[in-house]
Amino acid sequence: MPGLRSLRNRLALIFALIIVGAIGTIYLSVTPRLEASLTSQRLKEVEQAARQYTNDVGLSMVPPKPLPRLEDKSPDEGKIKSNRSGKVRDLAGKIGTEIIVMGVGDDGPFAFTDTTPDGGASAADVETLANQARRTDRLVSGIVTTPNGREAIAARLIHDENSTRRNEQPFVAVFAASLSDVAANVSLIRRQILLAGGIALVIAILAGYLVARALAARVKRLERAARKVAAGDFSQPIRADSDDELGELARTFNDMQDQLARLDRARKQFIASASHELRTPIFSLGGFLELLADEDLDEETRRAFLEQIRGQVDRMRNLAVELLDLSRLEAGALELRPEPTDVGQLAREVASEFTPLASQHASDVELDLRPEPIELDCDPERVAQVLRILLDNALRHTPPGTGVRVSAARANGHVRLEVADRGPGITDQNMPHIFEPFFTSAEQAQGAGLGLAIARELAERMQGRLTVRSSPGKTTFSLVLPA
Repeated sequence: MPGLRSLRNRLALIFALIIVGAIGTIYLSVTPRLEASLTSQRLKEVEQAARQYTNDVGLSMVPPKPLPRLEDKSPDEGKIKSNRSGKVRDLAGKIGTEIIVMGVGDDGPFAFTDTTPDGGASAADVETLANQARRTDRLVSGIVTTPNGREAIAARLIHDENSTRRNEQPFVAVFAASLSDVAANVSLIRRQILLAGGIALVIAILAGYLVARALAARVKRLERAARKVAAGDFSQPIRADSDDELGELARTFNDMQDQLARLDRARKQFIASASHELRTPIFSLGGFLELLADEDLDEETRRAFLEQIRGQVDRMRNLAVELLDLSRLEAGALELRPEPTDVGQLAREVASEFTPLASQHASDVELDLRPEPIELDCDPERVAQVLRILLDNALRHTPPGTGVRVSAARANGHVRLEVADRGPGITDQNMPHIFEPFFTSAEQAQGAGLGLAIARELAERMQGRLTVRSSPGKTTFSLVLPA
């Protein structure tokens, strides 16, 4: 349905359904129980009256002698004709119930006294209860339907010594209380439930619509901001105006927007840097090729030009490899091949690879390694790649003559490989961003800013972590792997 596509309408409908469900549950569950409870209470009151006043009813009866014969049930009216006893009627008014005194004559049962209006209860209903009470000599009660409505009935045998001596059937006192007031009270409660439920339903729909409208407006702001971000506009953050879930979502969205803005700036910076990195060797290669085409070049100059060309090709190759590695890491396509490895020996081998570069840098690569093996189940090629990135970073981005130390140790269930230098350190401004892809500081004149980003990605893929501690005069990168 088109109308239900709106969040406001859907929330208002949900609120309305909840209220309707609650009203229906109360109406169909609570009111029948209430009616049953009130009916049971009324029946207990009648039973209590029968237990307490049956003997009083017997004393109030002063039958003439001989006992008059009363007319039986009329076929036309279906009721019991009766005389009325003033004393029994007074007692019925006192205790708040109707009283019927049932006897049995030669022609069947009859009502000796009946205080109910117009003869009251149906003869069959009263007879059944009276006969059962006479036979069992126990209190018998129940709910019966009479011409005057539903009534609570309790019947009890009257113990009369005179009638027993005369070998006559004893009388039964039947106490009756109308349930019309119970039905009226339940009907009133049902009407009140429906009325209150209707008012609550209207309020719920209105409140739901207003609340949903406010929520929809806030969601709409997020939608507009998301569209701007999708279009590349990161300049307008969302105001987080509350501490609820939408407020948290707005703050998270702003954090995401800041990160996307930084990545966008880094991407643009990387494109410019990569373009420069590629343009410079390409132009150099073109110039050297033109120079090599000159037949008058001597052999020594030609060899110098070829060395320059080889250096530019290596530079382009390294950039291409770094881009490929980062792309594979971000796509999750890099496959690890773990095997038992002596990481101490691996660190020695990687450090020896940098001997020529350390000599050019006028620096020494110190090894702080224990003689015993440090066994670790890892991918040796990827661990070596991280160490190469850290050593290259330490030698290229520190002043000449800066010492570099490589160490490896096992502690607390982890293996820690560290590369430390004695350079000027990393500034507080650059520290939060050094592991971001494409980030290069003003001090980093070489590279495209991919090495440390690749190293951290590799560490995380190996279930480890790469951290850095830096202060003026010392910077330490630590690769921690689970042992």
